[in-house]
Amino acid sequence: MGFSMAAKIQKLKAFAPFFTVVWSFLLASIYVSAERSLMRGSSFPGNPDTEHPNMLSAVVNFLWQADESGYHHYWPDLEFNWKLIVGSIIGFLGAAFGSVGGVGGGGIFVPMLTLIIGFDPKSATAISKCMIMGAAVSTVYYNLRLRHPTLDMPVIDYDLAVLIQPMLMLGISIGVTFNVVFADWMVTVLLIVLFLVTSTRAFLKGLETWNKETLLKQETAKRLQSNGAEGELEYKLLPGGPSSSDKKPANDVEEREVSILKNVSWKDFGLLVFVWIAFLIVQIVKNYTPTCSAKFWVVNLLQIPVSLGVYGYQAVGLNMGWKRIASKGEGGTHLKAHQLLVYGFFGMLAGMVGGLLGLGGGFIMGPLFLELGVPPQVSSATATYAMMFSSSMSVVEYYFLKRFPVPYAAYLLVVATIAAFVGQHLVRRLIIAMGRASIIIFILAFTIFVSAISLGGVGISNMIGKLERHEYMGFENLCNYRP
Repeated sequence: MGFSMAAKIQKLKAFAPFFTVVWSFLLASIYVSAERSLMRGSSFPGNPDTEHPNMLSAVVNFLWQADESGYHHYWPDLEFNWKLIVGSIIGFLGAAFGSVGGVGGGGIFVPMLTLIIGFDPKSATAISKCMIMGAAVSTVYYNLRLRHPTLDMPVIDYDLAVLIQPMLMLGISIGVTFNVVFADWMVTVLLIVLFLVTSTRAFLKGLETWNKETLLKQETAKRLQSNGAEGELEYKLLPGGPSSSDKKPANDVEEREVSILKNVSWKDFGLLVFVWIAFLIVQIVKNYTPTCSAKFWVVNLLQIPVSLGVYGYQAVGLNMGWKRIASKGEGGTHLKAHQLLVYGFFGMLAGMVGGLLGLGGGFIMGPLFLELGVPPQVSSATATYAMMFSSSMSVVEYYFLKRFPVPYAAYLLVVATIAAFVGQHLVRRLIIAMGRASIIIFILAFTIFVSAISLGGVGISNMIGKLERHEYMGFENLCNYRP
């Protein structure tokens, strides 16, 4: 009985970040609306409607006014000046670190685009997605030839990608719509809470992996001494990886590269391309359909059966045992139904957060994969592989919404593409030299934490300014949206 109760509590813990975000969002909504009501009441002391405001009606009125809009885009010109130079340097570093951690770097791109270059927050979100797409494509190309650090398989776990990516794509479409509807302060609350939770969990996982690596290094050193071996200690084996008969000596696999044609699971790749093309067709048709018409909603809903169909096919295979998440070894098959539902839910949540905030879904997928016991190199490579599809679809959707200037986006995309390739090369050399894959986890935690502080600071500053100016801070009307 006690064991069963403990197991149930452990399952509920997986949803803790989601419940925390929802609760914080509701509290912030009440606080901001009350603050704004008090400010209005103090401005009009004789008004009977403000002397005894009804809290519920104040919250509703604050969150929704059908004819109001708080969005005004601002696009600076593409000129060679100090802002472009500083922005390019920060964007380069963000893409390099983000690609290594498997998170894209959007948490650094968005503040850079708003604070330094001068874009409005929602345009910055769209351009951030362009940069994430460039970094993801570059990183995936780099990883396509690489093998798993301890198993005889690619470094990208294609079965895990097929399980996550369809729900990630569905979440992206929902998130882009939310980006149009949600006010900036709502995005800020969601971001701060989610990032602080995920960065903390990733950091703790990094410490755990570091300690395992240290123990294995010490054991290896003792064996060398007992055998009378001399010379510099070399340790390349990734701790925390699965135990499998397919395991190879680390030195044989770490540096091994093979042909892309032999290293790609073309069947799984074909499934992902099918989902991407289906979503692309939906976006093209939707672009020529009147917003909020019956046809508009029908076309949007067609994305659901496509995503659920591919996700369901993969989930059934993993549950029945004729598919397996190879990077988890023997534990990667016969997964339980509730596990698969949790993975699908968090895949969709990652997409929603990515589409809403202009981030790579790796901010959620990276820590999730690590919790599953997937090695850091595989976690980073697989999350980036899934992000390549989702971020490119986000760029298409934002392009149809006319949310970014193409010349600026193209320039920053090239910067991010080059930076990601450089970052992957340097960090891979560092991992080989130090024999510590936990470097990737610490980079992941650091990038998420810096993103929470920078994006949160920008969002709070904007929120205070809007409160002082008595600007509308509620939901936007999707049906009235004009690019």
